[in-house]
Amino acid sequence: MVVLFVLLIGGVWLASSWSDKLPERFVLRVPVKGQIEERSPDSGLFSFGQRAEPLSLEALMTILDRAQSDKRVESVLLDIDGLSTSTAKIQELSSSIDALRKSGKKVTALLRTPADKDYLLAVACDSIIVQKNSWMQLDGFKAELFFFAEPLKKLGIGFQAAQWKKYKSAIEPYTRNSPSPESLQELNSLLDDSWANYLDQVARRRHIGRDAFREVIDSLAVLTPEQALERKLIDRVLSIRQLEKEYRKRFGKPFDELVVNAGSYLSSTGDLEPHGTGNRIAVITINGLIVGDSIAGMGDDEEIDVASVRRAVDAALDDSKVKAIVLRIDSPGGEALAASSMLELLEEAAQKKPLVASMSGSAASGGYMVALAANKIYAQPLTVTGSIGVFALKPDFSGLLEKTGIHREVLTRGRFADAYTPFKPFDDAAFRKFVETTGHIYEDFTGKVAKSRHLTAEQVEAVAGGRVWSGKRAVEVGLVDEIGGLNDAVQEASRLAKLKKGTKPEMLYLPARKTWIERFFDGDAVQAVADMSDHLATQSLARLLPVSQLPGTATVRFLLRTEEPQVLAIQPFGVEMN
Repeated sequence: MVVLFVLLIGGVWLASSWSDKLPERFVLRVPVKGQIEERSPDSGLFSFGQRAEPLSLEALMTILDRAQSDKRVESVLLDIDGLSTSTAKIQELSSSIDALRKSGKKVTALLRTPADKDYLLAVACDSIIVQKNSWMQLDGFKAELFFFAEPLKKLGIGFQAAQWKKYKSAIEPYTRNSPSPESLQELNSLLDDSWANYLDQVARRRHIGRDAFREVIDSLAVLTPEQALERKLIDRVLSIRQLEKEYRKRFGKPFDELVVNAGSYLSSTGDLEPHGTGNRIAVITINGLIVGDSIAGMGDDEEIDVASVRRAVDAALDDSKVKAIVLRIDSPGGEALAASSMLELLEEAAQKKPLVASMSGSAASGGYMVALAANKIYAQPLTVTGSIGVFALKPDFSGLLEKTGIHREVLTRGRFADAYTPFKPFDDAAFRKFVETTGHIYEDFTGKVAKSRHLTAEQVEAVAGGRVWSGKRAVEVGLVDEIGGLNDAVQEASRLAKLKKGTKPEMLYLPARKTWIERFFDGDAVQAVADMSDHLATQSLARLLPVSQLPGTATVRFLLRTEEPQVLAIQPFGVEMN
């Protein structure tokens, strides 16, 4: 039965691969939606080598890059629907669209029921079509914070915090009922940058007045496609059927035969694996929460552990074709000790091959720390970075024990043997040690920044203390070298590696992702099925319990993985666009 099952899977996989031959002339449909994760996950059970939607940023940029020189691609249809990603990633994609347009390819944006993020990406295209009988919700930006201290107190749960320093506001949801003045200052600064960029991009790319667009947001907020067309915000209003007929009339083929989906295109052009024998640039991605090896894999969210980074670094250094490394970061940080261990590995790698950092949506706190290994750091204007600081939270469940009537009896040897238990608060002496330990880690962090960025301790302190910066402001204060995206970082890495100018190196993406078939034949079949089951269960539970997706709950789950208090280097917040 096992052999038959494997043969069946192999047969379907081969049939799928053989059907991947592309027509000589086609329209490339690229769906862009959802969060846009930095990296594609391991392939699922029934993917058979095809890239599932939604596509990752890694995949999207590869597809748009390949389409530039592919003569079979007549034009590109960017199907944008329900974007909820960071503005920095939208900036990265907009740059890729600009490059595609410069190569001579026309890019059309198709919007279903667009909101602000959908529209911000669409304005980078040659033309914008909005689906007939839909609407556009252009109502601006907001930052939303949730505070749990009061409801937790009612349950008999509290937190004791060591905060370094006042701008490190990630602790506030668990210790306060409202934001601090420092937190409000940071949020307003990020919102101002995002808001100004939005207005400027639309005004410049659609050739309309900045004030005129602001008036649309403030007075209409929700408008019909016809109202948007009248104000020159879009170019056309069509039903999907009308769009299909237009393509058929233009190219002389039915729409289904004319269009190739991006996932199929990526698979048919070599996926994300390098296939040539020329020079390579290794792209090592730090994606999600940074965790230590001891608690790796215990959470539901995307995370990266030290062992994975070690394997990626070793692969890049051992490959003689790899001439330089680009460190791609999309991480809010995580465990301070794990980030420090990763930095050490990357610093050693940088002594052997050039290393350039490229910041995506966020590279903050521990995510900023790992970038310090780079010869040069790039960020998008709206990348969230900095947040140089640490904090530690110790849960206190003593009130919960009292409410439930649970009695705890403890026998100890040693003054502080029971100090770090989550079932009672610190006394004064233990709390002082808790704060001092966190302070030592903060001083180590700022020392690393001073050494890498060639700053004095006073200069670092002026921009540290937990302060969050947009990429644009981070360049101004010396935390980032230059504004740019992944392609800029690759070009700089090529220059540092002294590769021949004008030649395009292949990209080796690390840590390596595996297909389900590869995991099965590597002897990891049981784990592959278990991971899939866990993923499906997690997704189902998240839909049933949306409160589990509230901002801040991921940090709480992270803190409660072990009983020991953890010193974390995590950015305090993000800015959402509706």
